Amino acid sequence: MDWKIEYIKEAVKDLRKLDPFNRRLVLKAIQKTAERPLLPPDGIGKPLGNNASSKLSGYYKIKLRGLGYRIVYSLVRQDKIMKVIIISVRDDGEVYREAERRIREMIKNPE
Repeated sequence: MDWKIEYIKEAVKDLRKLDPFNRRLVLKAIQKTAERPLLPPDGIGKPLGNNASSKLSGYYKIKLRGLGYRIVYSLVRQDKIMKVIIISVRDDGEVYREAERRIREMIKNPE
């Protein structure tokens, strides 16, 4: 059973900034991941952790190597919701710092 996909406001803006071809590829990757977003062996999710530039333990990523994009998402397990936090080009950790900023903002101001 697929998980429901939700986007925070900033992630919707990220998606709108993409050209139509890349947007279609990104949406396809998100949809495929939503089928099995957990860690292996039950899913295909890739975990994020803590490092010098960001603290993202408990969050997951999708890497689109050919396009150079990174997508960070969280899971609300009891409701089976995959929440997309950021869609951005890989930029030496900047995408993860921005994801962390957005997460802090979400915690301070829940929708």
